[in-house]
Amino acid sequence: MSTATASPTSPPRPLMARLDTPGLLLVLAALALAVFLLLPLGALLRHSLLDEGGRWSLQRFQDFAQAPGMAEAAWNTFWVALLVTCITVPLAFCYAYAIQRSCIPFKGLWRILGLSPLLGPSLVGAIAFIQWFGTQGVLKALLGETSVYGPLGIVMATVFSSFPHALMVLIVALATADGRLYEAADALSATRWRKFVTVTLPAAKYGLISAAMLVFAYSVSEFGIPKVIGGNFKVLAVEIYVQTVGQQNLGRGAVVALMLLIPVMFAYAVDRQVQRRQQAAMTARAVPYQPRPDTRRDTGLLVFTVLVAAALVAVLGMAMYTSVITFWPYNLAPTLDHYTYGLADAGVGNAYLNSLQIALLTALAGTPFVFVTAYLLEKTGTPGSALRAAIQAMASLPMGVPGLVLGIGYILFFNHPDNPLNGLYQTLAIMVIVNVVHYYSACHLTALTALKSLDREFEAVSASLKVSRLVTFFRVTLPVCLPAVLEISRYLFINAMTTVSALVFLYSPDTLPAAVSILNLDEAGELGPAAAMATLIVLTTGLFSLLHAGLTGLLLRRHQAWRSASR
Repeated sequence: MSTATASPTSPPRPLMARLDTPGLLLVLAALALAVFLLLPLGALLRHSLLDEGGRWSLQRFQDFAQAPGMAEAAWNTFWVALLVTCITVPLAFCYAYAIQRSCIPFKGLWRILGLSPLLGPSLVGAIAFIQWFGTQGVLKALLGETSVYGPLGIVMATVFSSFPHALMVLIVALATADGRLYEAADALSATRWRKFVTVTLPAAKYGLISAAMLVFAYSVSEFGIPKVIGGNFKVLAVEIYVQTVGQQNLGRGAVVALMLLIPVMFAYAVDRQVQRRQQAAMTARAVPYQPRPDTRRDTGLLVFTVLVAAALVAVLGMAMYTSVITFWPYNLAPTLDHYTYGLADAGVGNAYLNSLQIALLTALAGTPFVFVTAYLLEKTGTPGSALRAAIQAMASLPMGVPGLVLGIGYILFFNHPDNPLNGLYQTLAIMVIVNVVHYYSACHLTALTALKSLDREFEAVSASLKVSRLVTFFRVTLPVCLPAVLEISRYLFINAMTTVSALVFLYSPDTLPAAVSILNLDEAGELGPAAAMATLIVLTTGLFSLLHAGLTGLLLRRHQAWRSASR
């Protein structure tokens, strides 16, 4: 007689025991993103749904709808953002078209000047436009009876600040085109306008929509510009600051923050949908389009480009000029007192050093975290797992969350006395963390794009040769992706130096950042020291960009000589 012996069922192993090293690192990355992104946003949502007695309720939303001025602030935010978008996108498109689709000289110079507003905080434009068109402005007469303090100043300064963001998108959108389409149009005797409408615009439509959504979201969430030059004109971003800092009403601030999140998330959703529908502009049989000289077109575009570049330089130049004169407009004698006594007397002398530390730590800590997480997602494990899907979703979320909203969430989550991470609040560490989280999405996409260009066969060959994954990472993956890694570090450094909105709620007197100190100096009427601090930031980010370019060239020549050899 035979008996069937059932093998005992072994108990399932714990999750941590089933994970290899890459899997464990992914779990840690997911935990970090959950703690520093999802939980603060959850705290924001929870606080907005609790009434004064701690009960679940929509009372705060009802109070928001009935509060005087809130509906006006929401409407003002919407129409100003729409107007800024309608002005900025056509300007940036024509500028990008001149760079990519014409034969004008000095294209590299125009590109640099077009992106120059990125070097400073958005407050630079607000300060400069006050000096140009304010009460004692050089060109005040051009405005007649209209004041620059209000929607006009907000629109002008926001167009200046958002212009390079739209320009970057549109330069890429116009970078490639199929020359065969233009040859066919020429063969059919199509006019310039006909070719522009039927060939150029359809090919660039997704870039135009993405640029429009980016500028709209930027304008809706912009805080520093309306705070400095907005006067009594109400917008939602300033109302968040007033409710949270001025009136210490965190509940109302949380509700306003959620209201601000709605249009930004809508713009982000539209942009994501557009990207899914976008198709390749260049097929395998395409012939790259090369613009041919056209005197009439090139002359007109050159004049336009020079005028726009001159306007951008005039705005930056005015802010710098304000920092080296004694007292505008009564005493224009040159002086450096605003950089020495002015900043010291105002009590913000250490703010610049604080920002330098924050920016360096953000680049040094954020770059490896972003790149290694992207590497683990792209090159290890099984694609499509629930953990990877969750991390991808969290990595994309910060792109649609304004800095002010993230800052409010950090207050509500990290400032709670029962939170074991409460000790991080108002330290340099939490400002480094919020910067990494705030700018995570763009860095993550940059890293993924670089990693996707590497065939998975590299890992397969390494495994067959019994070469460890770590050796392959340092000897193959990292050198090939070095340009993307360096670009991520530059992006994090510059944004950490210039950001205001994400840090305005998180500092203490000892950790005051430079960009936020500009707001405080402006409120105190110290426009000279404010301009001096803004100029220091611009010079620092400009110098860092130059050093970064030199270091990048050196490292690429050393680690990517194969690129030159293959040409």
